[in-house]
Amino acid sequence: MLDQSYYKKADEIIGHYGRKAGSLIPIMQDIQAEYRYLPGELLTYVAAEIGITEAKAFSVATFYENFSFEPKGKYIIKVCDGTACHVRKSMPVKEAMMKELGLSHKKHTTDDMMFTVETVSCLGACGLAPTCTVNDEVHPKMTPEKAVELIEGLRGEKA
Repeated sequence: MLDQSYYKKADEIIGHYGRKAGSLIPIMQDIQAEYRYLPGELLTYVAAEIGITEAKAFSVATFYENFSFEPKGKYIIKVCDGTACHVRKSMPVKEAMMKELGLSHKKHTTDDMMFTVETVSCLGACGLAPTCTVNDEVHPKMTPEKAVELIEGLRGEKA
């Protein structure tokens, strides 16, 4: 069960966009921006508040790849594996990050909730390949060594 503060925040967000079905996506975006994921229990609450079925809300949330029901870390690292990045060895970059953070193909977020590493199909920065983003900030021409340095730098920020 979620803390009452989640529902209060949801009410604020719903109030901003209005209690109508057309507000679902921006409401979900704001909730995910606030908590770094979309709590299922909160989505059920939002659906009832804006007058749509729970099934409709969940079908929209699962249709769009950007919504996540899993909690994510403070730093969300997206490693591009589109054609240009893949050819320029983006997967060794991802593997270096995963190794540095103690993550695996089944575990994408560190226990301390600081880092989440994901693979994405394209970041739209093909000329800068291989590329990754950290919370939507682009990091071009990555190498496994630069990836480890990037993580070390982010760890320094949290201290």
